[in-house]
Amino acid sequence: MKISYNTWAYSSFFVWVPAYTLDDTIKRLARLGYDGIEIGAAAPHAYPPHLSKARRAQVRDLLEENGIQLSSMLPAPSGGPGNNPASPYIEERRATVEHYKELAELTAEWGGKTLIYLPGWIIFGTSRRQAWAWSREVLTEVADSIAHTGVTLVIEPTSHDTNLCVSADDAIELMQDVDRPNVKLMFDTFHVLYSREVISDYAYKMGADLKHIHIADSDRLPPGSGVGDFESLIDALIETGFDGYLTMETGFHRRGIEPDEDARTSIEYLRPLVERKLREHAAAGSRL
Repeated sequence: MKISYNTWAYSSFFVWVPAYTLDDTIKRLARLGYDGIEIGAAAPHAYPPHLSKARRAQVRDLLEENGIQLSSMLPAPSGGPGNNPASPYIEERRATVEHYKELAELTAEWGGKTLIYLPGWIIFGTSRRQAWAWSREVLTEVADSIAHTGVTLVIEPTSHDTNLCVSADDAIELMQDVDRPNVKLMFDTFHVLYSREVISDYAYKMGADLKHIHIADSDRLPPGSGVGDFESLIDALIETGFDGYLTMETGFHRRGIEPDEDARTSIEYLRPLVERKLREHAAAGSRL
C-alpha cells in the first residue's frame, strides 16, 4: 500500500486560499515523504484546457525529478462547467464525457492509472431512475472511449455531497450495470463516517474491485484525529489484498488550515500504522 495526498488543500477547492502552484505542491509533498500525488483537475493546477503541450511535459518531468508518482486524478466537480453526468441537459452530459476523456489522456501522459468517476447528482424534477440511467450512459461511453489509455475509472460514492450514488451498494450496482473491465470502485472514509457506517465494512464489501481509497477522518480531519477506526480499516485492506493508494483528502474544507501541517500530520500517523499492521499480519501468518 502506497500513500498519496490530494491537491485540494494546496489549490482552490472548496475555499480559494491558501493556493500554491502545482510545481510547488509536488515539491512539498515529495519532501514530506509521500509516494504519490492525486491531482484535482481544476485551476490553478490541472484544468485540461489550460495545459499546453509544453506544460504537460513540464509537469511529467517534475513528477519524475521529485520521485513522486501520479496516484490518481479526479474531475473538477460542479462550478461553471457543471460536469454532472446525471444532468438533465444533454449539453452538460456531452461536455462531461469530453472532460473525462481529456482527463484519461492526461492521467496516462503523467504516468497515472486511476481516474475517479463522480456519478453526479439529481437535479430537482428529475427522477432517480432517470438520473441513474444518464450517469450509467456517460460512464459506459467514457469507459469504452478510454480503454486504449490503460486508465481505470473508479466509482466514488459521496454521501456528504450528493444524492445519487451514496453508498458502497450504490457504487457496486453502478459498476455491475456498466460491466466494463476498466470500471472499478473506491470509497472515501469521510463519506462513510458521515453516513454513520463502518469504514472497514466498505473494504470487505468492495473486495477485489476496490482499487483506490480517500483517507480522511470525521470533519475532514487528518486520520487519527477524529472518530474513524483506521486500525480496523488497515486490517481489512491487508486481509482483502488491497494494493492501491491510500490518498489523503483532508484539510481543504475551511480557512485556517496549513496544508503542510495537515499533510505532515496525516502521513506521520498513517505510515507507521500501515507498517505495523503489515508486520503483525506477517507474524500471524508465520505462526500458522
